[in-house]
Formats: sequence, C-alpha cells, structure tokens
Amino acid sequence: MIRIRRNEKESPERLIQRFHGYVQKGRLVILSKERMFWKKKLNRRQVRARAIMREFHRTEREKNQYL
Repeated sequence: MIRIRRNEKESPERLIQRFHGYVQKGRLVILSKERMFWKKKLNRRQVRARAIMREFHRTEREKNQYL
C-alpha cells in the first residue's frame, strides 16, 4: 500500500503527480492488470526453456557490462 503525506508547501497537483510516480515505480498497475484474469500454469518444457533463455541473457549482460 502506498501512503503519501502532503508537504507543507506542496500543491494538490504536485501531490497527485508524486502519487502517480510511486504507483508506476511500484508496478502496482501492471500487477493488478495481470491478476485480473486467471493464467494457466507453465508446463515443464516452458519452464526449462525460460530458464535457459534467462541464463543466456544474464551471461550476455555480464559480457557487455564492461565494454
């Protein structure tokens, strides 16, 4: 849950703007949209394929980190 307190000299528009920033950074909108509908679980083959691709991208990112 996000709680924001208004600073002394802060306008209501700025308060709303800051609230929207916290919501976007916290990924609340994305997570709530994902949870709106039931998703089928991945099968074993898909889990393995994702793990392989995740490891591949991780190594690529580490290689390119110091270029």
